[in-house]
Amino acid sequence: MATLQLSNVVKSFDKTTIIHGVDLTVSDSEFVVFVGPSGCGKSTLLRIISGLEPATSGDIRIDGQRVNEVSAAHRGCSMVFQSYALYPHMSVYDNMAFGLENLGVAKSVIETKVRAAAVMLQLDPLLQRKPTQLSGGQRQRVAIGRSIVREPKLFLFDEPLSNLDAELRVSMRAEIRDLHARLGSTMIYVTHDQVEAMTMADKIVVLRAGRIEQVGSPLELYNRPCNQFVAGFIGSPRMNFVPVAQLPNATPGTKIVGIRPEHARLDDHGPLHLKVAQVEQLGSTSILHGSVVEGTPFELILGGQTGIQRGDTVKVTAPPEHLHCFDQNGLRL
Repeated sequence: MATLQLSNVVKSFDKTTIIHGVDLTVSDSEFVVFVGPSGCGKSTLLRIISGLEPATSGDIRIDGQRVNEVSAAHRGCSMVFQSYALYPHMSVYDNMAFGLENLGVAKSVIETKVRAAAVMLQLDPLLQRKPTQLSGGQRQRVAIGRSIVREPKLFLFDEPLSNLDAELRVSMRAEIRDLHARLGSTMIYVTHDQVEAMTMADKIVVLRAGRIEQVGSPLELYNRPCNQFVAGFIGSPRMNFVPVAQLPNATPGTKIVGIRPEHARLDDHGPLHLKVAQVEQLGSTSILHGSVVEGTPFELILGGQTGIQRGDTVKVTAPPEHLHCFDQNGLRL
């Protein structure tokens, strides 16, 4: 368990700056998720924290100690990568034990730690198998187990579920959250998938172009996004944005109004005319895809099933309390 503090952290490659003065505090035992589009700097920031990449300037402190000059091996961090990075010629047991063996840990201690981690991750029947004999989810659990046995101060995850299929990703999300609850460790998790971020995080850090846009709990970001970028990134399907002239009751100074698809509703007197281009019938819900206001894309989620079809035009409104108002610079009003 550990705290982490980043103070004005900058990372540049030659004359190109990738991370622009990031300030962030991660509390002890928090599960923090870095999320953002590809190229936003989230993995680079994680590598800076781990010591695999040096910061150009700024301070990195773990438990109050400045670690900028401390090597990755001695920072007390353990990284789980997108690729499992397992040794194919070694058994599951040997893969999990290898790091401790390199540190000169006694064999009896290694045995205890590896078997305890294997039980925790339901790998104990698989300890003598080679990685090629495992499923993708089992390989990822081995990679996580290799981190657990080191008992790090910080667990760092760099898109660890990206190579798994959709169903397995859902179950592995739950497993990692359960692991966090059992260990009580501080964890930082990088993903480009905002659904992963919403379902796993105590706190989400939204990044764009090497800068932090907003930090908060999943529901804080969902309910009160600080700008149009965060509003469009958090939530699935994404928030709709329409010109203010098309909707009443907007805050003075509003340029763009945001409406989440689940908050919009059909209304015979609604101000928006949605021309339906596609209908997704999901059984318990239906999603209308189409456009309003001179081709502006718009999506609407309906409870249950619907008789609305492609080519229909329906009228739509949204309760004033669910409108998100943004000024000409995309900032929340």
